[in-house]
Amino acid sequence: MKRMQTWRWVLAALLLAMGMTTAGRAEEFAIQSLGVGRLTFNEAATTGTYRVEWAPSPTGPWTNTWKALATIVAKGSGIVTCTVPMCYRVVATVTNAPSGMVRIPAGTNAGTDPDFGTYSLTVEAFCMDRYEVTMAQWDEVYAWAVAHGYSFDSEGGAKGWYHPVYTVNWYDCVKWCNARSQKEGRTPCYTVGGNVYMTGQSAPNCNFAANGYRLPTNTEWSYAARGGLSGQRFPWGDTITHSHANYYSSSAYSYDTSPTRGYHPDYVDGDGIPRYTSPAGSFAANGYGLYDMAGNVSEWCWDWELGSDQPIRGGNFSYDAFDARCGFRLWAPPDFDGFDYGFRTVCR
Repeated sequence: MKRMQTWRWVLAALLLAMGMTTAGRAEEFAIQSLGVGRLTFNEAATTGTYRVEWAPSPTGPWTNTWKALATIVAKGSGIVTCTVPMCYRVVATVTNAPSGMVRIPAGTNAGTDPDFGTYSLTVEAFCMDRYEVTMAQWDEVYAWAVAHGYSFDSEGGAKGWYHPVYTVNWYDCVKWCNARSQKEGRTPCYTVGGNVYMTGQSAPNCNFAANGYRLPTNTEWSYAARGGLSGQRFPWGDTITHSHANYYSSSAYSYDTSPTRGYHPDYVDGDGIPRYTSPAGSFAANGYGLYDMAGNVSEWCWDWELGSDQPIRGGNFSYDAFDARCGFRLWAPPDFDGFDYGFRTVCR
């Protein structure tokens, strides 16, 4: 009977904490088990820290100064087990993604891709731009950057203000990430010789623990692109059409089932050329709320796996369905500034 009373106190206190701190997302919390003086609970993707509190009775007063009940830093998902006295509650501090970004939950996405076989992608929680960086966003940071000592190889280009920026090489994207970080009061991730990377074409170091903006790693990009789905070719499933993305459709691939072929009919001029990008967010988002993870512009990523070349992901408006698959990657010299190459950023 005493144990049952403890359960009632635990559930009441936990539900109260969720209602006060998670703004309608209480379903993300659950007690996994309750042993003798041991609490195990699951983490929520939107939470930054947890504060386990205890009280001599269900009515309080509540404190977190007993033994090991200090603040617990969230990993983004998983299970937390801690020692607790008789009555306790868990208070979660919600971590909001920066404006224009979505929080990607930590975890592992494993499965069998129909073209690339068995894979396993494990990430810590991070935030990612909802859209590819647009010309409007690029220009705002670019103007601040050049006024604060940055130099770039290209001013960038785009079909329109709210289309993704292109003709930006990898070096420029990395420097732009640092400038955006400094402009918003964050710690830049990229350094050269211990100094913030601001000019030239150098191989920078990346501090992944910094809270600044950076390019996603190959693993982060692949995990985010799949949007929570496992074993699928594309962010939405196994086939692709012009209703899904801005890409070049071809009958050469059985998984390209678009009724319209060639360049996307909504984004060509006159006789079909020049073809061009679509405005950010023109197609449905994936399961994580990310747009254009397939098609539109190819996205620079971070990984020095092949010497000086850098990975390009997601295909683009002039590439076919083969390149738009979640598991496919290309490599390009970091000084290349293609008319269909762009990027998006991530941060902690």
